Amino acid sequence: MAIAANVKSYLDAQGVQYELIAHYLTGSSHESAEAAHIDEGHIAKAVILTGQQGPVMAVVPGDTWVSLSAVQRMLDRELVLAQEDETAGLFADCHQGAIPPLGPAYGIETLLDSALESLAFHYFESGDHQTLLKVRGEDFLKLLGGARRGHFSSAD
Repeated sequence: MAIAANVKSYLDAQGVQYELIAHYLTGSSHESAEAAHIDEGHIAKAVILTGQQGPVMAVVPGDTWVSLSAVQRMLDRELVLAQEDETAGLFADCHQGAIPPLGPAYGIETLLDSALESLAFHYFESGDHQTLLKVRGEDFLKLLGGARRGHFSSAD
């Protein structure tokens, strides 16, 4: 699988051009950045949170962590980090743990960290552990046009 079906359909429907970047099998955004020779801060990674009102996707730079307290303040509700087995049903066309940061393509409420708003290019999981997608910065923002924006990541 080079690109998940939902991701491809969403990119095509939005008219977004992309480049596939193949790399060796990896298990994290840090490893994917190394394998593809990309600055980890230019990788947009998805972190799935869950709560009583359903899942939320937080999209943050690959070299940061989600501040759960900042997200909870932003949304005014309690959330916890989802376990990988909980996310499998949400992303049935993806390998477990290789979640594309495109919540709208999966009908998931999405938050975009403001640190990702000024990049010329974004790289992100395509749905497997061996392929990244590269899109222009303005196209990435278009793909996440309905996402709430704010600062909720930390390098610590």
